[in-house]
Amino acid sequence: MDNSNQSQSEINREISNAFNVLIKGGVILYPTDTVWGLGCDATNEDAVKRIFEIKKRTDTKAMLVLIDNPAKLQGYVNEIPEMAWDLIELSEKPLTIIYPEAKNLAKNLVSNDKTIGIRVTNELFSKKLCERFRKAIVSTSANVSGEKTPATFKEITEEIKSSVDYVVNFRQNESTLPKPSSIIKLGIGNVIQIIRE
Repeated sequence: MDNSNQSQSEINREISNAFNVLIKGGVILYPTDTVWGLGCDATNEDAVKRIFEIKKRTDTKAMLVLIDNPAKLQGYVNEIPEMAWDLIELSEKPLTIIYPEAKNLAKNLVSNDKTIGIRVTNELFSKKLCERFRKAIVSTSANVSGEKTPATFKEITEEIKSSVDYVVNFRQNESTLPKPSSIIKLGIGNVIQIIRE
């Protein structure tokens, strides 16, 4: 179904359906501000483990999470480098920031060095879903590890679609190629490292 053909009530129904799967510890396939993503409750270790299994990926490779509001960062990061606020405010495209000293997230989601990648999403569906869920949601590309990242919904394999608990029925017909997010790593004392522009 195309974005433009969906009413607000249909969008709200999709958000409710995805929300109901997330609160039960399920995995969803959903549109984000970049590519389509596999998502789950970022505080639920079993749900995170399932995504690693779906992607056939070792859990030493960290995944990022989405939130809908920068104010929620404080719930997941011990000390937010001052520079982060400006970067979020000034960024014109999706920006993933890797923060030090993650907290209140599933242990198997956080890197060995205790960092976590967090992006504040402004895309309609993922933002509203994060608002409703009131917790961070995992977002990782909808592919088996090592395979090409699908740029659009049509490129996602049946293997991935059939392995999740719910496929969101929104923006599935879009053919515009999304931009990947910029990735910046921030350390204590505003140490900055650009990983992907």
